[in-house]
Amino acid sequence: MNDGTPTWRDRYPDEVTCVRCLEVLDQMLLDRLLWCDDCRRRARERAAWAGWLGGLAFGTGIVAYIWLVIEPTDLVIGGWVGTVVAAIWIGQKVAREIVYGVMRVRNARAVDAVPPGPALGGPA
Repeated sequence: MNDGTPTWRDRYPDEVTCVRCLEVLDQMLLDRLLWCDDCRRRARERAAWAGWLGGLAFGTGIVAYIWLVIEPTDLVIGGWVGTVVAAIWIGQKVAREIVYGVMRVRNARAVDAVPPGPALGGPA
């Protein structure tokens, strides 16, 4: 598959530091933004929380629109509830991807880094 043209991986040594957790890992375990699998997973988890908040906000807006503009009757209330649940679900998916994308674009350095503990045997 390689036709002799250099790839982005050719610019780095075999072991590279993850920019988020500052852990030295094999080059093949990092992506193009130099994030390891654990950092991508943690970023997805953080984005999921923000996604649910965004989905609930979107769902609240849909409820207000339905209640104030459409003024539904009691005849098909189950359909309106289904519409709101679907709006919350889709809203959280969209918000999660937007938040994750912003995290990737910002590419904040050392966000998931754990500071080293005190040196063993040294002064306290």
